[in-house]
Amino acid sequence: MTNSKKKICFITGSRADYGLMKELMHLVSGDSNFELKIIVTGAHLSNLYGNTFKEIEDDGFKINEKLSIINNDDSASGIAKSIGDGVKRITKAIIKVKPDMLILLGDRYEILSAAISALICNIPVSHIHGGEVTPSCYDDSIRHSVTKMSHLHFVANNSFKKRVIQLGESPKSVFTVGGMGIDSIKKTKTLSKKQLENDLGIKFSKKNLLITFHPETLIKSNKLTQVNNLLSALGRLKNTSLLFTMPNADIDSSKIIDRIKKFVRSNNNSTFIKSLGQIRYFSYIKYADGVVGNSSSGLLEVPAFKKGTINIGDRQKGRPQAISVINCKAIEKDITLAIKKLYSPRFQESLKNVVSPYGAPGASLKVFNIIKKIDLNNITIKNFNDINQK
Repeated sequence: MTNSKKKICFITGSRADYGLMKELMHLVSGDSNFELKIIVTGAHLSNLYGNTFKEIEDDGFKINEKLSIINNDDSASGIAKSIGDGVKRITKAIIKVKPDMLILLGDRYEILSAAISALICNIPVSHIHGGEVTPSCYDDSIRHSVTKMSHLHFVANNSFKKRVIQLGESPKSVFTVGGMGIDSIKKTKTLSKKQLENDLGIKFSKKNLLITFHPETLIKSNKLTQVNNLLSALGRLKNTSLLFTMPNADIDSSKIIDRIKKFVRSNNNSTFIKSLGQIRYFSYIKYADGVVGNSSSGLLEVPAFKKGTINIGDRQKGRPQAISVINCKAIEKDITLAIKKLYSPRFQESLKNVVSPYGAPGASLKVFNIIKKIDLNNITIKNFNDINQK
């Protein structure tokens, strides 16, 4: 008897995209019409980044393929080599798994590798969180490139939908579903403060901040200057616990990690964690006063907790922001002023009225229901959608 189930394959390269896709993966896994396949690559398989593939397995999922592509070289040439290795190894895995559709999220370089592999193997791609802009990082170009190699587009709001259509995609293939992170927050049962302290081996102080700082991959200046300015500002804080998480596996990320570790060794109010995992991450946000750095999570997820975000530099420039986001330059004086604003009574009062620009819970179910109805026959054949010029 022929298996008529559609094989839906998720490719995940980091804790970030997995956390956003997890609820959708559960929906696919629980439907008798689908067969869930999972390919894991990128930072998930790096000991430096906490071997986060274990979180996927702990959530009850079976990983079909583990593809190591990260090497010990985080220079531009090293990252380019990882992209090439990703294309080679993901192509081999796709041929083995034989999916009817790939689901990709975001703009990481391993996602670019997956999209290239799918294009050449004639596998339909559903892309989540396209149409967004981050001009200071090569992620921006990767995101738009993946859009052009994809066939279904699930975007967070209508401005992103317009941008995907502007790239030549058919309006019929672009769906506004909201942000995926809201679903993850809704479904996650957070830990108590005591449980979190015991789990992490920390103690909350009078004030508490969560810090995640990634490289701005297209800036030509010394990336360490930015992190040094951040650490100088944080080093002046009193009665404040600082919890640092890992930066992305990007150009010069190892230098940022080394600098943060040195800071933590010299400041006993600081802790460095390879990977919090989603439950501990959301739990810490719940009890922290706010987050500091340049992670997309500060814009996409943190507003749902009605907590403040200090967004440093231009990495997230161009993304819609809630009123809970405080933007500042990556210089010590500006970061210090932003922290002062975060703790001001007026700003704290304003957090009660925060509304996320990425919608309400339900994005995962919307994506799932659309995928269930899509006819995959000849979907990989698409025309460029010209916009009428006046």
